Amino acid sequence: MNVESVYKEAGALLEGHFILSSGNHSNRYLQSAKVLENPATAELLATALAKMIRESGIEIDTVCAPALGGVIAGYELARALKVRSIFAERKDGTMELRRGFEIAKGEKIVICEDIITTGGSAMEVAKIITELGGEVVAFAALANRGFCKREGSEIPRASNCKLLENVPFFALGDFEFAMYEPNDCPMCKDGSVAIKPGSRA
Repeated sequence: MNVESVYKEAGALLEGHFILSSGNHSNRYLQSAKVLENPATAELLATALAKMIRESGIEIDTVCAPALGGVIAGYELARALKVRSIFAERKDGTMELRRGFEIAKGEKIVICEDIITTGGSAMEVAKIITELGGEVVAFAALANRGFCKREGSEIPRASNCKLLENVPFFALGDFEFAMYEPNDCPMCKDGSVAIKPGSRA
């Protein structure tokens, strides 16, 4: 599957001057909500991702996603894998498992995002899961921003990737975009004003 084509066809591969959830700037942005607003496309992507994970032979009980961006991707992946779907969300800036969701000791969990950049949010969720006695057996995303090493890709792991090195990471494709710290952003130096199109305030 050419996941880049899917994003382009949905008008979800944006070009401009953007503030990422990390606070860094980029000239391109993946707006997964535009892809996932079409249930048929969401199902197509999740089915392809589920196939990759199943072929690895990993045993899975549950898919857990960080809210807000990962909820639809996580739900569709769980549906394709025929397992339970739960999500974690932020309260006062801290990721928590709420709404009555529980994790059993030894429960095998895939953490799913729509996009993984450095994996910071995914690791916040991983911390919750392990503290509750669950086991993180894989990370998954529709798209990989290219900082973390995914299964089947030759792109190496970058120094700022936060995902666990001993846990496999599955994604449908890599998107390597330029990323700049705000004080070293060439677009800012040219007078351009960055916008924040993501879900996190």
